[in-house]
Amino acid sequence: MKEPITLGDVLSARKTISGHVIHTPLRPSASLTDRIGSPVWLKCEQHQYTGSFKLRGAANAVLKLSPEQKQKGVVGVSTGNYGRALAYAARNAGVRAVICMSELVPKNKVDGIRAQGAEICISGTSQDEAQKEVDRLVAEQGMTMLPPFDHADIIAGQGTLGLEVLEQLPEANTLLVPLSGGGLLAGVALTAKSINPAIRVVGISMERGCAMITSLQEGKPTAVKELPTLADSLGGGIGENNQYTFDMCADLADDFVLVNEAQIADGIRAAYHDDQQVIEGSGAVGIAALRAGLIDNPGTTVVLTTGCNIDMSLHKRIIGGEDVDLMAE
Repeated sequence: MKEPITLGDVLSARKTISGHVIHTPLRPSASLTDRIGSPVWLKCEQHQYTGSFKLRGAANAVLKLSPEQKQKGVVGVSTGNYGRALAYAARNAGVRAVICMSELVPKNKVDGIRAQGAEICISGTSQDEAQKEVDRLVAEQGMTMLPPFDHADIIAGQGTLGLEVLEQLPEANTLLVPLSGGGLLAGVALTAKSINPAIRVVGISMERGCAMITSLQEGKPTAVKELPTLADSLGGGIGENNQYTFDMCADLADDFVLVNEAQIADGIRAAYHDDQQVIEGSGAVGIAALRAGLIDNPGTTVVLTTGCNIDMSLHKRIIGGEDVDLMAE
């Protein structure tokens, strides 16, 4: 039986990754505050090394490997940001890394991972198909699989983001957390509620293929079709044999909200024009939900803006007001 993850694990992770990650800023958003009538702050994790929060979990997991595991290398599946983070953490530790991705991962994210020195494997049209190549490398070469979310060290590393938020703003009432496989939501909710049980944690995802919310509605891990979306980093399944994040999201999250593509584009646009931030679709879903009026009585709110790794030509089209629909392209 798996050991539960605790606040102590998160505190340990913070010590492990100290010096390997940035303590990211918490910035007030005047435009969102005016819009909803309550204080809104942006936790700017897009300023993290590698451009997303994923480095926290990846660094914690890589640094905790045994010497033998480091010698044989690490392998993982990714929709882009985790692969970049794992490649960065592995390179800094002198460890070989192979990142497996589906054909749906945008080229800019594949190029970003390759630039960090990782070996790239493109396989199939879903994260689940890419996972088969990961399994092969584990079986044939003895590499260590470090999954993007469903791993105790990954979750504990992501939980350090929750520690920072509550140290920076202890009076926070609501945290808006992008939701994919649930590693970030699980870690942040565990940490925040361990410190302040009254805090509200809301998972935000996209309408086009959110596997976690579908799985929670079905009562078990459930496969969903991956579709093109502006929130591409939130794509992928949660794994049929999910060990941690399914139960933790079910137990710890207070609510879940879905946003559509137009709302995500609006969030990207508002982040740029109102807050001077370049944020990718997956990192803008909290802004999108607030602007669409989907969060009831939020109070003092922290929006986790989790990544900036958007194709800049796409970003230019969106902030210019174009009605971008990736399904039609």
